[in-house]
Amino acid sequence: MPSPLGDRRDWQTIANASGLGCSVVASLLLTIGGGVLLDRWVGMSPIFTIAGIFLGVATAGYLLYQLAMLSRPGPGERRPVKRSGAKPPVEPDDEDDYDDE
Repeated sequence: MPSPLGDRRDWQTIANASGLGCSVVASLLLTIGGGVLLDRWVGMSPIFTIAGIFLGVATAGYLLYQLAMLSRPGPGERRPVKRSGAKPPVEPDDEDDYDDE
């Protein structure tokens, strides 16, 4: 009987995506905010803010790349195909069902 809350892999994917999404937002806020604070402290206008923007975008891109790598199946794994009403294929047993005699 299927769970009313869905498949466990679905929840793990949602958790990974939301965790990385929060990491992307936090990295952008920290790097851009740090650039603004450094500009105010040093007295230079947009130098550190622009550097913070580039650093934040690079960090966000790396985190999104990590999300893409998490969702890929590993070597030897197959991604399950969800079809409505279709039964999954039956895996053959490792044991022989007949006698060799």
